[in-house]
Amino acid sequence: MFFRWDWLRPVLTAPIVPTLGPVHPHALTVDLFDDIRTAAAMGPYFLHYDKDRRWSSEKDETVLADCIVHKPDRTLIPTLSHRGRGAVKVFTYGRQTDLAHQAADLAGKLAAEYGAAAARVVRPLGPEAAPTTGQRIQLQDFTARPCPLPAGPVRPFTEWPTGVQETFEPYARAMAADGLLFLHTQMQAGGTGPVLTAVVDDRVVGAIGPMEIRPDAVGYRQLMPQYFAVLPEARGRGFGRLLWRAAMHWGRSHGADYQLLQTEVGGASDRLCRAEGLASLGFVCTRKV
Repeated sequence: MFFRWDWLRPVLTAPIVPTLGPVHPHALTVDLFDDIRTAAAMGPYFLHYDKDRRWSSEKDETVLADCIVHKPDRTLIPTLSHRGRGAVKVFTYGRQTDLAHQAADLAGKLAAEYGAAAARVVRPLGPEAAPTTGQRIQLQDFTARPCPLPAGPVRPFTEWPTGVQETFEPYARAMAADGLLFLHTQMQAGGTGPVLTAVVDDRVVGAIGPMEIRPDAVGYRQLMPQYFAVLPEARGRGFGRLLWRAAMHWGRSHGADYQLLQTEVGGASDRLCRAEGLASLGFVCTRKV
């Protein structure tokens, strides 16, 4: 075992693990950190509980294991992504005032060494923090309360007539920046879970999906993150909330224990999740070097 839990656990202000993203607090163990370091030694390698296995046959981001800084009061874990022109991220755990500078120096050095175009510092913050930017980690606990099926024009994509289904592609192209065009491509290839769609006047105006449940590192059933967007001209009419509640009903009725989400602080999805009573587990703030 490489990581010392008595060093690492006190500085884990938010449950975010390099290359894996947010995890449920019940799965936040030293084993996760040792797993990502072991996976790095095997090359681009997916752990069996890695949510990114849904979308690719090869892991894009790996830990630079030889460059980890692990001390009693701080831990810096750098990762390298080969997507695009490459990026180095340094996940920064600790409370020292100069820690961000140490992480920035390390990120810049490694980006130059590996020829990566981008260098970033990733700083987890606890739920008591109040950043104005970054991403909030939110927890939907399906064991804590019911999630009734809402009334409204939302159904799985495949349950709509063919003419309605044909409107998904122009909707997806309009919402490509939110990942819906990628989702449409995956749907055409087959193998994804259901996608819930909102329809008005025989036209898709919003979607959330795919709906899939997989076990986490300790065996609990996690509803996987979804792509989620409503056309701009259809916003303000409650379709986002309707899709969200339909998705939560699907998750609970299919036996999910929980879902984790990352939402942009102050954004529409963030406001929706806060209004729906999700628990905040902390924040992830990323800045360029």
